[in-house]
Amino acid sequence: MSLIKKTLSSDEIAKVLPHAYPFLLVDRVLDCDEKAIVTLKNVTINEPFFQGHFPKRAIMPGVLQIEAMAQSICLWAYLNYGYDYSKDLIYFMGVDEVKFRRPVVPGDQLVIEGEGTHFTKARGTAKGVIKVDGQVVTEAIIKAAIRVGGIEEWERNQATKNDNREKA
Repeated sequence: MSLIKKTLSSDEIAKVLPHAYPFLLVDRVLDCDEKAIVTLKNVTINEPFFQGHFPKRAIMPGVLQIEAMAQSICLWAYLNYGYDYSKDLIYFMGVDEVKFRRPVVPGDQLVIEGEGTHFTKARGTAKGVIKVDGQVVTEAIIKAAIRVGGIEEWERNQATKNDNREKA
């Protein structure tokens, strides 16, 4: 059973994912249940990556399409498995079977579909598909690692590093 309402706004997404602008690549959750998630990413010419990625023929980098897919799947896992997003971390660990079908350009609306295929307490695998105007533009298998309590561990490590720097 899903732990959330079926949709989320960009403000609600920002409270769940550890990413921030300009690297938060999910604008809205359109639908979510215990099996899958559908999200939206509006691609605009104002995206910072367009300044250097083919500036005369703006194309969204494929790695950022995969990242948007991974963020969508991460959202799905947080919302359906009861992970505490203030304490637990879900890391993007790998990608398989990637296919890019056509370029993504400014003005495109990415409809990102993610379906969990295998999740345990420590690892997860999901299938992702990105569509523009109903046509598949990108697809991949996303792999993740889950660290329960990972944020607290990271904060302790950062504090230790800062203490060591101050002592040096």
